[in-house]
Amino acid sequence: MSDRYAVFGNPVSHSKSPAIHAAFAAACNQDLAYEAILVPLHGFAGSVRAFVAGGGCGANVTLPFKQEACRLATRLTPRAGLAGAVNTLFFDGPAWLGDNTDGAGLLRDLTQNLGCPIVGMRVLLLGAGGAARGVLGPLLEAGPRRLVIANRTEASAHELAARMPGAGAVSACSYPQLAGQSFDLLINATSASLAGASLPLPDGLFARDSLAYDMMYGADETPFLRLAGSRGAARLADGLGMLVEQAAEAFQLWRGVRPATAPVLAMLRAGSRQTGSQ
Repeated sequence: MSDRYAVFGNPVSHSKSPAIHAAFAAACNQDLAYEAILVPLHGFAGSVRAFVAGGGCGANVTLPFKQEACRLATRLTPRAGLAGAVNTLFFDGPAWLGDNTDGAGLLRDLTQNLGCPIVGMRVLLLGAGGAARGVLGPLLEAGPRRLVIANRTEASAHELAARMPGAGAVSACSYPQLAGQSFDLLINATSASLAGASLPLPDGLFARDSLAYDMMYGADETPFLRLAGSRGAARLADGLGMLVEQAAEAFQLWRGVRPATAPVLAMLRAGSRQTGSQ
């Protein structure tokens, strides 16, 4: 019987993770089965326990369960502990290891696939939920000149910034307080695009050569990328590359081998897409 893996989320029918991991398994000669599991909003822990009882070996976790997955794990990797959010679980008997591969996936997509170095940049991170938590630490480690977290609820942005002890480059504010600032890299880590909604952002945020990056992906431009394009962003990118790169990190944790990502990303770019996150 093939080893079982899954992605848990709500919604989850859009997920490209089963196709990605099937392609990784074929390329790396690994015998595994990977499925998408729709979880009731108040049934995450029970769904995971049932999956493990049925032979599940590992899981990815997407919206809105990343922080709950962090509480469910019995042990955390340092990057998951710093984030306070988990997107990858590895089950070893009663020991459940929680990891967060989002930041590594984002950085690999930005620096290697898109040729966007972070060093010295002015970075705006939109959102303060599980997705933002997963990428904040790696973004700061990459050496931006400054990083601002902006969120609809200002207190949540300050709470996230406070998780980074000694990180002098990070500050937090509400969306209206962004007025008068501009950035080289703007990352949407909110779920607004998943709902087809726009963010209430002031004018003037996009510097002349800026890159607008939406951690969501879709068959069409997301509302955030449409807004960015209309306000002068020089480059637009969705989160499909991040999805593939973070999946490779999870696959390596589970199977001990790192798959090549370029062929899988090219396959997904060539196919049809639906809006999603993981």
